[in-house]
Amino acid sequence: MIRPFLIGLVAGQRGITPLAAIAAGTRTGDIPVTLPLQGLLRNPVIAAGTASLAAAEMAGDKMKSAPDRVVTTGLLVRRVTAAYAGAALAPPGRRVLGAAVAAGTAVASSYIGWRLRCAAMRRYGQTKTGFVEDALALAAALAIASPKLVTARR
Repeated sequence: MIRPFLIGLVAGQRGITPLAAIAAGTRTGDIPVTLPLQGLLRNPVIAAGTASLAAAEMAGDKMKSAPDRVVTTGLLVRRVTAAYAGAALAPPGRRVLGAAVAAGTAVASSYIGWRLRCAAMRRYGQTKTGFVEDALALAAALAIASPKLVTARR
């Protein structure tokens, strides 16, 4: 259950990134197609769409008008995408548990990440802290969902 837990941590910081990571992992074959609609993520247009949505979320995060991640809508998106990603990453027969672990972790890490980000923004500003958070979330999500994308080829 480590991968669902870890993707839940990512979802707490960036709500759409787990879905984009599952699309990448599904396309590379690192994640078998076992969930409803997951086969669609192999389609290049759909996969690019998830990546575009994740990028839009990251860009929007730098705006002064961006809502806090702990607003109701933000938490709902994080729970849903984390649950789907957690189920996709869970071992067969434990998909429901994987979804629950990821969704619960996403909510908890949303609050923790929000507090840490608020503290960092006071010192470094919204844009710089956002870029650091984006880089960490994206790298972690890809490493969790599709290790082939981040490991050296030999």
